[in-house]
Amino acid sequence: MTTTITTTLPPLSHHHLRRTNLPSFHKPLISTFPKPSPMHFIPLTRLRSTTGSNIIIPNLPTLHNAILLVQSSPPTWQSAIFTNLLIFLLGSPVLVTGLSVSGIVAAFLLGTLTWRGFGPSGFLLVALYFVIGTAVTKVKMAQKEAQGVAEKGKGRRGPGSVIGSSAAGCVCALLSIYGAGGKSFTRLWELGFVASFCTKLSDTVSSEIGKAYGKTTYLVTTFKVVPRGTEGAVSVEGTVAGIMASILLASVGCFLGKIKVAEAVVCVLASQIANVGESVIGAVLQDKEGFKWLTNDAVNVINISLGSILAILIQQLVLRYWLP
Repeated sequence: MTTTITTTLPPLSHHHLRRTNLPSFHKPLISTFPKPSPMHFIPLTRLRSTTGSNIIIPNLPTLHNAILLVQSSPPTWQSAIFTNLLIFLLGSPVLVTGLSVSGIVAAFLLGTLTWRGFGPSGFLLVALYFVIGTAVTKVKMAQKEAQGVAEKGKGRRGPGSVIGSSAAGCVCALLSIYGAGGKSFTRLWELGFVASFCTKLSDTVSSEIGKAYGKTTYLVTTFKVVPRGTEGAVSVEGTVAGIMASILLASVGCFLGKIKVAEAVVCVLASQIANVGESVIGAVLQDKEGFKWLTNDAVNVINISLGSILAILIQQLVLRYWLP
């Protein structure tokens, strides 16, 4: 026989329960450090190579800051100067083939102004002009030198040539930087900028190709046959090459978004009218008594200014009623 014993336990009250104080984890055990400021620069890292020489390399934050500076939008004077210093240092082997030392200094000022006014796309347009212009200047250099029609210094251009080629573009850049005329005029200054370099590239290519390959050169005012290199002379070969160069640069400007398709046509048209005007000035006035001041650089300024102004006038008088 089995006997069952039942025991009744008293209920537990809250006095019997002990509260255990456990550590709180609502705060992180590891403190977080503040993120470095984007403009915070850390000193360069100095390493010692196996040969014992010191190697200085920039650390990652510094490189990051440099990239941010180059990518500044809209461009600032600081970003324009820094970017041009970097480009000119890396591109110095190419620059010295087409420019004298003083010409490089003038080109640096032009590049800085262009980057500040029209950004990387404007700078790229000027760089393309420089590359093509330098290349055609070198074409058949020995032949040109033998005929006495080559550019001085093996085609390396000085500050006068740089200024003569870019004066109108620099004015357009300054007008854009300081907002002359308000936002509605910004596109006009871009158009004038592109047109000025289309004009100058067309002039350079037509002149250099004409001196290298022109079979017959004619004086633009009388169509009389004259020797190559005569002021105011034109050739079929040079003229065709100049038109193609203008079309190329205007197309690049359109591709980069600086101008519209119809405005690219305007740039080509304005450049050819300006180049004819330059040839007339060269034939009628240059090297004549009382016009000794009218040097090639001075004529270049007149030429590119005329091309720039014509493009703006055509846009205002014609295209503004057709383009949206």
